[in-house]
Amino acid sequence: MIGDHRDSDEFSPRRYFDNAATSFPKAPPVAVAMQAWTSGIQASPGRAAYAEVTTSAECMHSCRGNLCSLIGTTDPNQIIFTLNCTDALSLAIEGRVRASRRTGKPIHIVTTAMDHNSVLRPLRELEIDGINWTCVPADPHTGLVCPDDIAAALTADTRLVAVNHGSNVTGTIQAMTDIGDRCRHADVPLLVDAAQTLGHRHIDVHKMGIDLLAFPGHKGLLGPLGTGGLWIRPGLEELIAPVRLGGTGSRSEEDVQPTMLPDRYESGSHNMLGIIGLDASTGWIRSQSLSTLIEQDLAKTTYMLESLLRIDGLHVHGPHDPTNRCGVFAVTINGQEPADLARRLDAKYGILTRAGIHCAPYAHATIGTLHSGGAVRLSLGAFTTSDDINAAAEALACEAAALHCVGVQS
Repeated sequence: MIGDHRDSDEFSPRRYFDNAATSFPKAPPVAVAMQAWTSGIQASPGRAAYAEVTTSAECMHSCRGNLCSLIGTTDPNQIIFTLNCTDALSLAIEGRVRASRRTGKPIHIVTTAMDHNSVLRPLRELEIDGINWTCVPADPHTGLVCPDDIAAALTADTRLVAVNHGSNVTGTIQAMTDIGDRCRHADVPLLVDAAQTLGHRHIDVHKMGIDLLAFPGHKGLLGPLGTGGLWIRPGLEELIAPVRLGGTGSRSEEDVQPTMLPDRYESGSHNMLGIIGLDASTGWIRSQSLSTLIEQDLAKTTYMLESLLRIDGLHVHGPHDPTNRCGVFAVTINGQEPADLARRLDAKYGILTRAGIHCAPYAHATIGTLHSGGAVRLSLGAFTTSDDINAAAEALACEAAALHCVGVQS
């Protein structure tokens, strides 16, 4: 349990609602696996042939296999380990641009107003170098982007479409299969940011028409910080140039980057401690059944949404249909600064949230909160309980009532 430091003398538990930033707690086997690995020889895969190196390589291969099973694919070598989801998105975007530049043709990229700075900032930087991009707007009430609008934004020069699967602000889940169909019809690779959905909602990269899937290891996958990955559709590696070059432990006699996967994109020593933890967490998810965890997550999302919508004076941004969202909720109370509200939720009630713009300025501009301090975000995790949800709803109802002299609707 996180230590309690509230200004109330009466003890009650700290309730964690910041899973969109990083999950807490982690899957039960994670700490044990990481501690066990650090107590032995921490060998680097591919750098020698003694037993400990083989064990590390087997764990890494196991983790890739676990990840494949969670996204509906089979070849572990198509899973590229990265530092986090941001790093995976950068590899996909910059690698696609680097490969496209070699053709000498113009480069255009399409993204959406619901996307994260992990996509927006690389595109802004590439804009300086002459890369053109289009940001497709979203519905201000739901955050949904129309797949036909994405199709209309495509041009003969479009080399990539980047779409956030689940919003880290409103929880909006985009119609990924429909978007994938549009991109496949136009023969344009689709990059999906699954930071808020992998581990929370079903993802089948082939059925959804996804070409590149970026994901973190420390959110819905319940692993440690500093882990993540990029799945690359077989054959697409020819269109994604590596952006980090160097030693791979393979083809050491050659001074050129290997072309085989995953070595093509994994230069340098791996974060084996993190991968050991991620292998443990993804193995735990498989043992619990991903479908069961998703069913539980949807039930909690529905209960949270219903609880929040009953509060007078509280505005819940994003879809009011739980099937169109994941467990991420942006809320505001008119007349209250989000940062002040978040501080009171912590100090008075032990409710841990995140206030602000959440690295998604266009999403906040879409829902009308960009220039008013953003919103307070509450996000659910695998270990959030109904008691936690009740406590958060009660705290928000008290804060709304204190300002507006209203209570919870019957």
